Amino acid sequence: MAKLILTNEVTGLGSAGDVVEVKNGYARNYLIPQGFAVAWTRGGEKQVASIRAARDARAIHDHEEAVALKDSLESNKVKLAVKAGAEGRLFGSVKTGDVADAVKAAGLGDLDKRKIQIPSAIKSTGEHEATVRLRDDLTAVITLQVVAAK
Repeated sequence: MAKLILTNEVTGLGSAGDVVEVKNGYARNYLIPQGFAVAWTRGGEKQVASIRAARDARAIHDHEEAVALKDSLESNKVKLAVKAGAEGRLFGSVKTGDVADAVKAAGLGDLDKRKIQIPSAIKSTGEHEATVRLRDDLTAVITLQVVAAK
């Protein structure tokens, strides 16, 4: 087992600044090369503190602000225009960055694409859902209206 300090949020593992233990191959082949983690050392505790401070600075601090953002995201449909074929099949799929850009363009707020989760690949036009982790204890469900771009 390898002990690592996460530098980015990894779904199912933890947030930036967390100290985790993972299998050696997962650490060596994925987390460290992708820049999601660094090896844990005794001197790394200072690094953990600075990573957590940066994460807290980016987080939505006010719970009421997060609840208001959740309400606005869930009450509005986000329109997303993408290239599609004649029968509504997309050329590619909708990515989390596309969803974040569409939410920002709709004037509903600025979301971090790493906090958006799409349950299954969106490869056709129509209505789809995505979830957003606003805080550790609060998630919102976005209704995406995927339409063909003209």
